[in-house]
Amino acid sequence: MELKLAYRTLTKDPVLKKVISKTGKFTLSGKNEIYISLLHSIASQQLSSNAGDTIFGRFLDLFPARNPVPEKVLKCKPEVLRGCGLSVAKASYMQNIARFKMDGGLDLRKLKRLEDQELINHLTQVKGVGRWTAEMILMFTLNRPDVLPLDDVGIQNAIKILYNLEGRGKEIHHQMIEVAESWRPHRTLACRHLWRYSDVLKSGK
Repeated sequence: MELKLAYRTLTKDPVLKKVISKTGKFTLSGKNEIYISLLHSIASQQLSSNAGDTIFGRFLDLFPARNPVPEKVLKCKPEVLRGCGLSVAKASYMQNIARFKMDGGLDLRKLKRLEDQELINHLTQVKGVGRWTAEMILMFTLNRPDVLPLDDVGIQNAIKILYNLEGRGKEIHHQMIEVAESWRPHRTLACRHLWRYSDVLKSGK
């Protein structure tokens, strides 16, 4: 029912209605595995999806049952982590996340009580976790419904093309917020359609 209500809201925007018609509807499900999702995000930063998945798979292979419990991640020597294909910085960031987990920073019960911005602020305490990474965790792991990642290039480009915008920097941020105002409180779902729309444009279909 909630998804039906979300689509009812989003399709009031005639531009987005055409996008949804072209890209097909989603079913949503959050994973709630914040720790694993953060590790995967770090491994995949600035890489293609396939390359990121390959490196993360090698990382998981270092641990019994492919379970990177924080204690074992912290005991890994940097050269071992780099042997998976991780850079020096990424290896350090992975261990930062493991330490944050050990210190109780990823307690799901506590995180669920935080508002979106509070949760972003909390996650970005960890060196290596930027705002974009935190927003992806909110959208795809915790299934938060109303996230608009202003710095995501794919979202920016899709909105520029669809709504004939030419802003840059803070100006495009303001324009995006204005365009997406009518999508509240379902901006996450709208963005998923915009990403899929971008893929359709790239494929030329």
